[in-house]
Amino acid sequence: MTRYAILTGTVLGLLLSGSQVFGREYHVSVKGDDGNNGTAERPLRTISAAARLAQPGDVVTVHEGTYRERVSPPRGGRSDTERIVYQAAEGEHVVIKGSEVVRGWQKVQGGIWKVTLPKTFFGQYNPYRDLIRGDWFRNLGRDHHTGDVYLNGTSLWEAAALDDVLGAKDGHRWWYCRADEDKTTIWADFGDADPGTALVEINVRRACFYPEKPGVNYITVRGFTMRHAATQWAPPTAEQIGLVGTRWSKGWIIENNVISDSRCTGVTLGKYGDQFDNTSQNTAEGYVKTIERALENGWSKENIGHHVVRNNRITHCGQAGIVGSMGAVFSTVTGNEIHDIHVRRLFGGAEIAGIKFHGAIDTVISRNHIYRTWRGIWLDWMTQGTRVTQNLLHHNGPREDLFVEVNHGPFLVDNNLLLSAVALLDASEGGAYVHNLFAGSIATRPEPTRLTPLHKAHSTQVAALKKVAVNDERFYNNMIVGHNGLARYDEENLPVKMDGNVLLSGARPCKHEPNAVVDLKFDPGIKLVEKSDGAYLQIALDGAWAEKQKRPLVTTELLGKAVASDLPYEQPNGSPYRIDTDYSGNKRNIDNPFPGPFARPVDGKKTWKVWPRPDLR
Repeated sequence: MTRYAILTGTVLGLLLSGSQVFGREYHVSVKGDDGNNGTAERPLRTISAAARLAQPGDVVTVHEGTYRERVSPPRGGRSDTERIVYQAAEGEHVVIKGSEVVRGWQKVQGGIWKVTLPKTFFGQYNPYRDLIRGDWFRNLGRDHHTGDVYLNGTSLWEAAALDDVLGAKDGHRWWYCRADEDKTTIWADFGDADPGTALVEINVRRACFYPEKPGVNYITVRGFTMRHAATQWAPPTAEQIGLVGTRWSKGWIIENNVISDSRCTGVTLGKYGDQFDNTSQNTAEGYVKTIERALENGWSKENIGHHVVRNNRITHCGQAGIVGSMGAVFSTVTGNEIHDIHVRRLFGGAEIAGIKFHGAIDTVISRNHIYRTWRGIWLDWMTQGTRVTQNLLHHNGPREDLFVEVNHGPFLVDNNLLLSAVALLDASEGGAYVHNLFAGSIATRPEPTRLTPLHKAHSTQVAALKKVAVNDERFYNNMIVGHNGLARYDEENLPVKMDGNVLLSGARPCKHEPNAVVDLKFDPGIKLVEKSDGAYLQIALDGAWAEKQKRPLVTTELLGKAVASDLPYEQPNGSPYRIDTDYSGNKRNIDNPFPGPFARPVDGKKTWKVWPRPDLR
């Protein structure tokens, strides 16, 4: 169970989602038997057996041990107060794995071993015959399988050829496979380890927790460690199977889990599959057709989304930590630690990020810690009514902390710490950036050709298709350090709105903000320090910035309406914004709020604890 969990245990967890209707509690134990009745005295052996029995209102409590199975709940709850809960027993370490232990390795040479497995070892799905593929995927000139090999819990690297395993290659340990209808042979470099005594596992299942059909609603998954899934590439135009996934449903809560070692994606809040999967020809027009089919297949506020993904630790996934095409609407993603995503870079493509959403309508992304990813957060198409707030992003690259692509808004980005070399890539319109710390560069990219949707207020219904005019943007009360500052917005097609920004260490102001506070020589000395109890930000501030310019309190009224959609900047429930608290939740001076993410200025250098946040302990 992640150390950043807010609450644990059956009662406290259920209180977070309202008054739960209590039904029966089924117990699962590695010492149990699926012929038992599931009581504490006579527990079941597998989580899947409990899933077949659980009805709306029931709780499945899983006890200490490792469970090698794919849990595919056949049904969900009826409402948020009558859901089916799957949880690890409080204080017990419960692991669900999509892998199996492999014995019988034969030594080839040095640290190289091989094993040959019959097709019966895999059943209906053999990841070593399944190539990673799909729309917007780039194989970089070689094959990649959905399987993987683990030595004592750490995955090896898949080689393009057997010679790469037999000979030294880049200092990594590699594996390679050949498979036909009857058998699969795997070669692996175990170095000094003996696979006869070490723990060697290979992926054999597509997922750890994923339904067999769409529309399994109101499920809670809490407190597990889930590892080793042979996930396929998850583009926005195809079914998105994750190590854990909601599969085109409503009302899931995924909380307090450790999720790691997915071949492609960790958590999916995504699209169903149909006969048109991976047929978009990698075009915007192909995705527009996908959206049209999704609307015909129930994409609405009544049927889809409303998920909560909170306080999970998501690591070592090849494509994305959390991904979702249209299925993340009206959802909340908060308090997650996401790191080491797409770090090997043996393949490429779009859809690679710590969080990658298409159609994040009225979705809140808050209080997450995202680092060592290819790209931190990528919001692509239909980012409308979305809020990105109080997130800590650093050491992401070579791409950006935040990429917003072909959106029309309105969407709000406030109180974030964007500390990577590239903080923002803006290829959208209708964004409002408020009280952020931009420690990296800000880039813009024109998108004059693609027609992308905008929607009716708080709805999935498409109102129109438009091109991005670039750049109906708002920048209020931000702290911007070095690089190009806001000068990239000098020549945009639409006038941007800017006020109250502070630009330091050479950062240049935009001509649309003649009264910006500019201190070319002030170096805030930004440094993120990792300690045993969390992350601390060292930064120097100048209290005089409050006196040099009177700043507005940012509200819905101040932000106005996004030009393309003619809609106001407001919260998902329709209530107005009032940005009167800071990154840490402290109250701002509403008469003259201090610039940047911290409300209480002090002269000179100060150290702020920025992770875990006080409200995530």
